[in-house]
Amino acid sequence: MEKSQQRAVCGTEAIDLLNCVAQSPYDQEKCLSLLQALRQCVIDQKVKKFSLAEQSKEQAESSEKKQI
Repeated sequence: MEKSQQRAVCGTEAIDLLNCVAQSPYDQEKCLSLLQALRQCVIDQKVKKFSLAEQSKEQAESSEKKQI
């Protein structure tokens, strides 16, 4: 599988939850259901930590600058 086609572990569940809390009007029951789905994915996939791709890139660049 090519890298461009790979999806982040539990990424779909995380995006669905974030989009739910951003919606107006806020549907607490729907968002709670999505939270539970994300939690179950995290448990099933043994996820330890989430990070954003942009955040990871910035941290890598910062580390490179510190080494120079």
